[in-house]
Amino acid sequence: MELWIPITIAAAFAQNLRFMLQKHLKATRLSTAGATFSRFVYSAPLVAAMVAAYLGATGQALPVPGARFWAFALTGGLAQILATLCVVALFSERNFAVGITFKKTEVLQTALLGLVVLGEGISTPGLMAILVGFAGVVLLSDPPGGGGAWHRRILNRGAGLGLLSGVLFAVSATGYRGASLSLGLDDVFLRAAFTLAVVTASQSVAMALWLGWREPGEIARVLANWRVAGLVGITSMIGSLGWFLAFTLQKAAYVKALGQIELLFSFAATVFVFREKTSARELVAMGLLSASILGLILVL
Repeated sequence: MELWIPITIAAAFAQNLRFMLQKHLKATRLSTAGATFSRFVYSAPLVAAMVAAYLGATGQALPVPGARFWAFALTGGLAQILATLCVVALFSERNFAVGITFKKTEVLQTALLGLVVLGEGISTPGLMAILVGFAGVVLLSDPPGGGGAWHRRILNRGAGLGLLSGVLFAVSATGYRGASLSLGLDDVFLRAAFTLAVVTASQSVAMALWLGWREPGEIARVLANWRVAGLVGITSMIGSLGWFLAFTLQKAAYVKALGQIELLFSFAATVFVFREKTSARELVAMGLLSASILGLILVL
């Protein structure tokens, strides 16, 4: 098994934990932007310390990134923030399930952007595995009973926000891979960790400026709730480092496709933790996702 596969699975699991913690913060203590900011402000110093410790232990010098790195890293960081805002906005829409379906087109869009921007194609077996997984996402996201006429389920604001978030997440993934590869280092871990340090620091500054302007006092609330928010930062650092390592080792399209295993983690929690029933359609969808993930592991 190639190294990027277990790294991606671990990253998806850590991301699931982070979303649970952020949901708790949003429900009990912070605004949506504040809960999002906690992800960056607490993970940024942890990542910076990790990079410093790694450089000290290995005796390597701090990388000197060029213009290509900054263009990819800052574009990816901004796209990730905007994509997250789109997802938060679509959660308030009535046809939210269809929006999520369109958001999951990020896998296909990442493949397209990877080809156009980085010149990275994908194999025919890999594309087939991605399409099988996408079919599973469509089944999983479609509401029980169909949710009404098809044009009302597709042509709505929620679908538009979901599609836009998919585009932005694809830009983000492609940007992160492009930034890490542009460093030209043989040390894969240093490439990923340094890129992550730069991105999280820039995102923290950008969101701090936004909150200071739009939500005065929210930064103080994030700092006051450091116990839970700090856990958000730790799980974010673990998950993000995993994603960045995977993006460094493998094409972003394949990483995003395998990352859909997060949906299986969510359904496992639904069944075994919350004891909620699962429909036959949902079981078929999970079967397709599992086949897609297994297919990617076998063909790559």
